[in-house]
Amino acid sequence: MNKDEIEGKWEKAKGYVKDKAGEATGNTELEAEGEAQRAGGKVQEKAGKLRRKVGETVNDIGDRIKD
Repeated sequence: MNKDEIEGKWEKAKGYVKDKAGEATGNTELEAEGEAQRAGGKVQEKAGKLRRKVGETVNDIGDRIKD
């Protein structure tokens, strides 16, 4: 897992808490902020996964070239 994946998961978790706190208190602004933060975290996490997989593929190709 890379830095972007970890930070994305963290942002999703913080967004979830804000979303639920907004729902519980009737604060639609906080709820919307949490939903947006969760969405941003998902994007960051997916970008991190993609970056990791590309790196792994490049390494695999490099290993095959060496052999």
